[in-house]
This record gives sequence, structure tokens and C-alpha cells, in this order.
Amino acid sequence: MEFKVPDEQPSREAAACQDSMMFVIKAEVSDPRAETFTFSAQKTMYGGKLIATGDTIFIFASENEGGQGLIARGVVTSVQAIPKKAGVARQTPRVSITVRRTALAKRRLGRSELKRFSDWNDGRPETELNFKFYRQATNKIAGISDEAAAFIRGFF
Repeated sequence: MEFKVPDEQPSREAAACQDSMMFVIKAEVSDPRAETFTFSAQKTMYGGKLIATGDTIFIFASENEGGQGLIARGVVTSVQAIPKKAGVARQTPRVSITVRRTALAKRRLGRSELKRFSDWNDGRPETELNFKFYRQATNKIAGISDEAAAFIRGFF
């Protein structure tokens, strides 16, 4: 079953790659070695609201919350949209997800490794990740390109 937030249209970019989209999440993680992760009411950006059960997601433990960046890869086992608040004009879509861990990262990938990739138009997967995670440092779920997913897979 595909997840969609009612009354919202995906961006042209997100709609074009919806079938092959992979996701990343940067969030507070209390147990980096957990077999199951639950993330409640997470902001979604860059196509993140299109996340669905069965999707692959790469989990980054937020450095803002004491984490160290990439920790795991998993499969989304449940998705629940958080209803918008009445009377609030601009709201970032939020979802709650549960993820079953499928692998632990073997190498470090976080803010310090991605910081130097700041030429936003260079097309590099490292730059995409730096832009989506650290240009606006809030925790979030985001869609990523196939190139960025392939890059991250090299850390497992």
C-alpha cells in the first residue's frame, strides 16, 4: 500500500522517481544497534512524504542529538501520516515510521565527511546528502537519488 498525504501533490522531481525512490532519515537514535527503530512524527522533505511500507531507508543518527551519522540500513515496515493541524497555513508533512534493520554500517559517514561537498551544482551524491541533511540541519526523512543510494551502499 502506498502512502500519500491527502490534498498534497508531490514535487515533479519526486513524482518522476517515485517508483525507484530510496530514503534517508536523520533522527535521534537511542540504540544504534536496535533491530527495530520507531520514528514518530518526523518531518519530511525532498520527497520524503512518499515513503511507503517496503521501501529501503538509510538511518543516520543525528549529530545534533549526540549521534555519529550513518548507522544502519533497513526496510520500512509501517508508515502513518500525521494529520495536519487545523488553522495552520504552512506545515511540513510529518509521518511516523517503523523500520526493521537489515544491516549495520561498517564505515563512518556523517557531517564531518560530507561538509566539504558544498558546490550544490556538482551532481555528486556526497553533495546531495550534505545539501539535504546539513544545509538545513533539522532532523527529517528525505528521498534520495539512485546515485546517492549507491554511494551509501558502499558503507555496508
